[in-house]
Amino acid sequence: MEAVVVRGLNYRYQPGGPLALKNIDFRVAGGEMAAVTGLSGCGKSTLCFCVSGAARYNREGVMTGDVLLNGKDIRELRAAELALEVGMVLQDPDTQLFLPTVEDEIAFAPENLCLPPAQIRERVEQALDLLGIAALREANPYRLSGGEKHLVALAAVLALDPPVLVLDEVMSQLDQAGRKRAAVAMKRLRDMGKAVIAVEHNLEAVSFADRLLVMEKGALLRCGRTEELLADREFLEARGLLCVSSGL
Repeated sequence: MEAVVVRGLNYRYQPGGPLALKNIDFRVAGGEMAAVTGLSGCGKSTLCFCVSGAARYNREGVMTGDVLLNGKDIRELRAAELALEVGMVLQDPDTQLFLPTVEDEIAFAPENLCLPPAQIRERVEQALDLLGIAALREANPYRLSGGEKHLVALAAVLALDPPVLVLDEVMSQLDQAGRKRAAVAMKRLRDMGKAVIAVEHNLEAVSFADRLLVMEKGALLRCGRTEELLADREFLEARGLLCVSSGL
């Protein structure tokens, strides 16, 4: 069974408004990473909100089609159930951080699930170790750099251990060392059987993804093996993607 199934997905931010997503279809298996790219405004973040279930909280939004997580329709899942199926890191991590220390941030969600203290501590330590941010455990998240905030937000999501992860430009504010840590973490998560969907402008940063999804004006233009699409320079250049992808 695929971890993520998206079928005929359409989304409008308000009734009668323009389609932000147009008939999107794709699947992601457990242990697979799909990178989503396209120019700004093409619908990448909207796709993240729909797959994660966050779009449900826009009361005026209209979604048609299906999004299944491990065979479960997101429209039938309560918020607490959804949090156990999918974790999302937003493009702006400030919207996800609100506690006084990094350690508190990571422990918050497992505590709300009423997990045993020993298990909470284990999950916090694993997340800190996976992302190489143990030195930040006592830091105030608001005083961190943009890249460090992204890593903390990702660690907080990982502490819930969801089978599906949706990452909206997590690498955008990371320095080279941070990008390497994030890439190592994504590869390890994939090897652990997680399904990872990562939005990224810089194609070089996610060249290790199994598949690449290219979006334009709310539609999914191409979906294929990453190495094959990266080799199609004529297609990428026509979409305006080579100029934002250093090293390609």
